[in-house]
Amino acid sequence: MTNKKVALFPGSFDPFTNGHLNTVERASALFDEVIVGIFTNTTKHPLFSAEEKEQLACEATSHLDNVKIVSQSAGLTVTIAKELGANFLVRGVRNSQDYEYEKNIASMNKKMAPEIDTVFLLSDEEYSNISSSMIKEIARFKGDVSAFVPEAVNQALIEKLG
Repeated sequence: MTNKKVALFPGSFDPFTNGHLNTVERASALFDEVIVGIFTNTTKHPLFSAEEKEQLACEATSHLDNVKIVSQSAGLTVTIAKELGANFLVRGVRNSQDYEYEKNIASMNKKMAPEIDTVFLLSDEEYSNISSSMIKEIARFKGDVSAFVPEAVNQALIEKLG
């Protein structure tokens, strides 16, 4: 077993928000390597393709030397974590509803892969109300989301939604 601390931060990241970026920045200070895993959420209808999401996340995290971005279309998170050599999962938690949801997932993941621990990072207050779905809704109605997403994501939303 390696002593290197590798964390996988999985999500659909549609779009990648300042809250996501804050979680990645904080995780990068805690772990030797952070892998942002852009995965397919079968319950959501994505605005951006996996390739677009990967490019936007790469641009937003380019200042972090120990962060890499991968995308995967199918598979269990713990299986992918093992394949990537991750021994931790990182999850951002904005509120008590997120915590309850994430706690249940973490419990299932622990049963499937006891060697992988889940670490919850509480959102900084300024990001606790940001969600990708809310960002998309505001942007669809031509609202300004520039305060909530990295600049490249803001431009991509403007281009995608007119």
